Amino acid sequence: MAIDLDSSGPTSRIYFSQRLRLHYVDWGNPTAPPLLLIHGGRDHCRNWDWVATALRRDWHVLAPDLRGHGDSQWSPDGNYSTAAYVYDLAQLIHQQELAPVTIVAHSLGGNIAIRYAGVFPETVRRLVAIEGLGPTPRRMAARSAIPIAERMQKWIAEQRALAGRLPRRYATIEDAFRRMQQANAHLSPEQARHLTQHGVNQNEDGTYSWKFDNYVRADSAYGMTQNEIEELWARIDCPTLLLYGKESWAANPELDGRLQHFRNARVVSVAGAGHWVHHDKLDEFLDLLRNFL
Repeated sequence: MAIDLDSSGPTSRIYFSQRLRLHYVDWGNPTAPPLLLIHGGRDHCRNWDWVATALRRDWHVLAPDLRGHGDSQWSPDGNYSTAAYVYDLAQLIHQQELAPVTIVAHSLGGNIAIRYAGVFPETVRRLVAIEGLGPTPRRMAARSAIPIAERMQKWIAEQRALAGRLPRRYATIEDAFRRMQQANAHLSPEQARHLTQHGVNQNEDGTYSWKFDNYVRADSAYGMTQNEIEELWARIDCPTLLLYGKESWAANPELDGRLQHFRNARVVSVAGAGHWVHHDKLDEFLDLLRNFL
């Protein structure tokens, strides 16, 4: 079943966090329960348009652009740490008085939402994370085994390389559209075109570039330990749904032991879906979402 996007669309709004001018879209219906949709890395808030259109009559749907993404400001110092993202989310919920809020989030957005829910469990009513738990315990252990000096050296070299990396320019929006199709073969042409149109800016010379800051590609040299992350998972009070695509590269937390750290979570794997479950199997995703919410 295809969902026709509402021609009225959402309203663009702005809020501030750590002096950054951050953007989100508001789908109206402010008297309904609040629902936040949080996108993943190198993505943008309009990737939720199909989901928002389906839910906007029953929910007050808001979808932010993460710092350095979409129409939000780029961090001047290239700060895209998980802590910074969590702070931005905390500020949006605090400033707009959304708590207790329901959150649906994908990938990087899921990682942010899960950690936020562990820090402020009383403010989250229900939580859905699509492949949002981050690296497996094995990968985290391998990372921790690398001495901090070596990790810092790698991070500094990576930052220098990104400083010299210019945004890729596409001669036409059709070229960017084809790149979007290559990134996710599950997308229909209509989906890929919509995501491309909202995901690029036109440069002064007429070419097109993706909106995200290249610095968002960098991994932090330091961050929470695995034990600290698991401590936050254990603090989450609300019912939690962890979704995975059976054709994705992401590891299932039910199989690697991560699920055991949650009090009230279950895992559902979706056949025929890759990393973007909400795009690849939209109807099935919406059925799972409505039943859970």
